[in-house]
Amino acid sequence: MRERIGILTGGGDCPGLNTVIRAVVKCASKRGWDTIGFLDGYEGLLDPLRYKALDYKEMDALLFTGGTILGTSNKGRFAAKTGHGEAASIPGEILDAARANVRKLGLRALVCVGGDGSLSIAQQLFEQGVPVIGVPKTIDNDLEATVLTFGFDSAVACATDALDRLRTTAQSHDRVMVLEVMGRYAGWIATHAGISGGGDVILIPEIPFRYEAVCAKVLEREREGKHFTLVVAAEGAREQGKDFVTSGAAEKDREARLGGIGAVVAGEIHARTGKETRVCVLGHLQRGGAPTSFDRLLCTRFGARAVQLVAEERYGHMVALRPPDTVAVKISEAVGRLRTVPPAGDIVQTARALGISFGD
Repeated sequence: MRERIGILTGGGDCPGLNTVIRAVVKCASKRGWDTIGFLDGYEGLLDPLRYKALDYKEMDALLFTGGTILGTSNKGRFAAKTGHGEAASIPGEILDAARANVRKLGLRALVCVGGDGSLSIAQQLFEQGVPVIGVPKTIDNDLEATVLTFGFDSAVACATDALDRLRTTAQSHDRVMVLEVMGRYAGWIATHAGISGGGDVILIPEIPFRYEAVCAKVLEREREGKHFTLVVAAEGAREQGKDFVTSGAAEKDREARLGGIGAVVAGEIHARTGKETRVCVLGHLQRGGAPTSFDRLLCTRFGARAVQLVAEERYGHMVALRPPDTVAVKISEAVGRLRTVPPAGDIVQTARALGISFGD
């Protein structure tokens, strides 16, 4: 009987998940291993088992296909984050059932693809004796242990394209356009897209803002004869002294659903300046579609390195990018450490040098 490994995708979807699956299946096949994919994230590990064999010959189209053919979930019996990112322990009986099923299937290892929450589940499984390898995924780019996570470049490309499009309509109508992008506790998407797309104001969680400063930038542009303004706001951006803006009531065993800051900012700008203001919420558009060429390459490197780590039996480790190489870091040393935008770092200094306001 050929050796087998398993793979699952957890947390929110993002461009590149299928590309990682493809790389893992192809590289495993080259070693003579079969790969099975668990459906709907970690839930697929439980009774009744939900998985399917992944055929080497069917992988090629996944290189440029968005989403995940395995499905994913960020809720259910394996919910690892609640509220505003508070960690939650998975019940022992759930971990025991998952471990028993991994052993029943005779898996050499389980490759877990996900962000901080999903990888914290992987660590708990590893501590219960499951041979686990992690692959970091999050469009927020907020994992400290790796320089970049896949999905981020694709999300920035989407947000930058949106700014390019909003610029023409803002300029045509002398409007303020507010673009709300993802970024719960880290403003990487907003910062990178804001600079790349010629934004005038960037609002991020790391730098609480004041409406007086935001409006001052709008009026400054008016005096310069620039009668339109582009504002980029991460969903986790907050006014100084205020809490997150949420889009709905808190749900049990789920993280708070952020969203709505764009509309609040747009309303305040209009009320304080009289400028016609519109808001555009990108939402899940940032998660969908094909990965960029950069993400395709990064996903392929991550998937190949994950299989190599299985071969080396370096369980409990996660693939990470440390240019120019991919390396292995302990999952225990990677989770729970968010990588945020340094307020005094080079990226923010670059934006400020261009005259971009962060609302402070």
